Amino acid sequence: MKIAAFDIGGTALKMGVLTSDGKVQEKANQPINDSDGEQILQAMVQWVAAHPECEGIAISAPGYVNPHTGFIEMGGAIRRFDNFAMKEWLEQQTQLPVAIENDANCALLAERWQGKAAEMANFLVLTIGTGIGGAIFCNNQLVHGARFRAGEFGYMLTERPGPRDVRKYTMNDNCTLRTLRQNYAEHVGKSLNEVSGEEIFDCYEAGDVVCQRLVSEFLNDIGSGLYNLVNLFDPQIILVGGGIVERPGFLALLRQHLAWFGIDDYVDIVSHGNDAGLIGAVYHFNQQYLSHNSSL
Repeated sequence: MKIAAFDIGGTALKMGVLTSDGKVQEKANQPINDSDGEQILQAMVQWVAAHPECEGIAISAPGYVNPHTGFIEMGGAIRRFDNFAMKEWLEQQTQLPVAIENDANCALLAERWQGKAAEMANFLVLTIGTGIGGAIFCNNQLVHGARFRAGEFGYMLTERPGPRDVRKYTMNDNCTLRTLRQNYAEHVGKSLNEVSGEEIFDCYEAGDVVCQRLVSEFLNDIGSGLYNLVNLFDPQIILVGGGIVERPGFLALLRQHLAWFGIDDYVDIVSHGNDAGLIGAVYHFNQQYLSHNSSL
């Protein structure tokens, strides 16, 4: 069976055709302008129409997602998806069965199904993207929480709140690549769109003083969050995902900073890179529709 799979992000939509056993047959990536939900929806419908061999749709989506009903209460950076019955909408558009799960949960499911955590009973996933996401696997179960909000690690505080809005002190505001790019852009007098994370890390490695300070603060703030998670959950491992982990040497650099916290041996990067969301979404689809697949 072939499944059309999507991994929705604020800046890009990953699209794929996968078999029900998680093998990627085809994939593409479409840039998304200003977290435009309508652009994402139309791109998904067009991808499905172009692949009539697909018999179902699997989606990895940001925000608070009810994996049973496919209703998105809050769509992360994509405001169009707030209070949106995405499963119902897509099924009406395509006449295909649809399964939707939170993006960080999908990354976790991929690891437990076919990755580094295949034999683990207790582990976490933390994703670094437009925001900070997270997922919890505890005592052999994926933890959703009472309102499907468990694992929202981005709302952890990186410092004691001052007089500003409390959200200004969270990982979501201080530990994303967008924030790192914004801080550098302001320093060099450029717009956000003129600065890339790759450029900043290149300058960091070249010894640029400003970039070394900004990247060090960025990694130390991530370290603070990981330190809290290690002591809250006592996981076997925390797997870090997101586009940034594709950069050569990123894991070694992160571990250098985590050594200060004494947790460098707790952290690794996800197994499937940018395919993790697609693979985990297919596993969730299997659980919804293919009864012969055993649960985790």
